[in-house]
Amino acid sequence: MRRLKGILRLAGLSQRVDSWFRISHRRDRAEFFRCVFVVILVVALLLALIIVGTFRKEKVADVFVGVEVGYDNVDDIVRFVDEVGEYVNLVVIGSLNVTINATKLTTVCDYLYNKGLYFVPFMFLTEFLEKADFFQVAKERWGERFLGVYVSDEPGGRQFDMPEHRVVNEAENYSDAASKYVRGFNEGLQQFFARFVQPGNVTTFVADYALYWFDYKAGWDVVFAEFGWNFSRQLHIALCRGAARVQSKEWGVIVTWTYRNSPFIEDAEELYRDLVLAYNNGAKYTIVFNYPTNETEFGVLTREHLNSMKKFWNYVNTFPQPKQAAKTAYVLPEDYGYGFRGPDDKIWGLWGPDELSPKVWNEADSLLTSYGAKLDLVYETTELDREQQYEKLIFWNGTTIQR
Repeated sequence: MRRLKGILRLAGLSQRVDSWFRISHRRDRAEFFRCVFVVILVVALLLALIIVGTFRKEKVADVFVGVEVGYDNVDDIVRFVDEVGEYVNLVVIGSLNVTINATKLTTVCDYLYNKGLYFVPFMFLTEFLEKADFFQVAKERWGERFLGVYVSDEPGGRQFDMPEHRVVNEAENYSDAASKYVRGFNEGLQQFFARFVQPGNVTTFVADYALYWFDYKAGWDVVFAEFGWNFSRQLHIALCRGAARVQSKEWGVIVTWTYRNSPFIEDAEELYRDLVLAYNNGAKYTIVFNYPTNETEFGVLTREHLNSMKKFWNYVNTFPQPKQAAKTAYVLPEDYGYGFRGPDDKIWGLWGPDELSPKVWNEADSLLTSYGAKLDLVYETTELDREQQYEKLIFWNGTTIQR
């Protein structure tokens, strides 16, 4: 009885509590139970709101909506995150001037943690934080908010377009190139983590615009397909999503450069469409790249871009991510490291197009026109046969397998 009185007082009915328990059982019993019913209803509604709020928070954390900040100054990072912190839940700390400085990096991570955000610092394989126990401390200090580390950048793109940064400079054939690429980066990742004492289970991220399949094989856990330039968004989704699916990894999208000069990035309406496209195609991570310039007070992003990001955040919180329905895969030859930027693109950055290049390009383009978001692009591999993720496999050599 004392507990019931306490509940009634908490519900704001304290002035009537004593009178309720003095009333006649015969005369006012009905009024008493009506009041008890109201209290129970109020408590039930409060519990329901708490449960719904918790569910929404957990739901949003299953999908990461983020921004990469390339600011060198801690104060600039704080200022920008204060601007966007209500409609992102992930920040990629993109400046090496911050991420290789233990004091700066810890300050930024503490700030993001206290804001309730997730975060990933960017580091190069050859430039790293001089703190042997960083990853161990990070997990203990920030827990699940520290998602992992973004290690290196565009390994596949560099293989194609930056000869001075290739991991494979010569190879006997496509298989030799694939083997050297995978082995070279895998050894690099192992050496990177070997510098740190007890790194634990640290998730590795990277962004790229080519060779997604081989990035996963080299050891990265999450690959962001870059949306930029005039590349086909659906093609790169099919390549990155297919590679992640077959190899049991995760994938995402990062919107990056579209132009070499101002305004550098696509307009606000295109940005919103690209983010929605990635989300509806199953991307777990959707990120917008920002870099400090004198273009606007926000770097390359305008107020209109930020409004599009806020609109997308509302979209994610309104519409559940569609269940993915890619049941068909176009299967490429094993180790065929073709760039997919046109029928005349290079192979492994080492060879020009061969007789198969225009065929693969045209078939992929035709199948994407027919299947759209329901098509992935994958490579011949034993994992593909064993896991049977797809109902229909259309091979580069004309073979079709219907399961």
